[in-house]
Amino acid sequence: MKTTLYIKNMVCDRCIKVLKNELKDESIKVLDVKLGEITADIQTNKEKKTIRKVVESNGFYIIDGENFKLVEQTKLILINLLKKLPLAGNEKLSEILSKEIHHDYFKISKIFSYNEKITIEKYFIKLKIEKAKELIHYKELNFTEISQLLNYSNLTHLSNQFKTETGMSLTEYKTMEKNFRSSLDQII
Repeated sequence: MKTTLYIKNMVCDRCIKVLKNELKDESIKVLDVKLGEITADIQTNKEKKTIRKVVESNGFYIIDGENFKLVEQTKLILINLLKKLPLAGNEKLSEILSKEIHHDYFKISKIFSYNEKITIEKYFIKLKIEKAKELIHYKELNFTEISQLLNYSNLTHLSNQFKTETGMSLTEYKTMEKNFRSSLDQII
């Protein structure tokens, strides 16, 4: 029977590859794997238990409950927005989420904030700061270019948010020898 399972903590293409390969190694008939979802042809409880074992052994979790699915779907949409730079400035975050999730933004926001103890906007700022750290680490762009890619109104706005979130300036971060980026599945 074709079954779609929703998975927590999948944040990158490597997550997809790991689960797809390990499930195939366990002879699970995988139909599709994408961020936050596994679709498989599951015939027995043993196959279901095998999938759970593979998922959990890799630090992911199967999501039960509509609210948790909505929260994870929101996170994945926001993470995917940052894969396509520059960020589009025309459409509001609330409009994007409502359109993608097919729910009223107020409901999405309320459920997200209740479950994650952080607003969607604050979560997205944290994601943008992690992306800024990544771009700084590559040393290919200056701070102004980074602020423009991340759709900040100006460099000062990025600088202030960066300082608030990290406790250091952009320049201080850039001169550090070590990269202090957080894993996207750990951002709260």
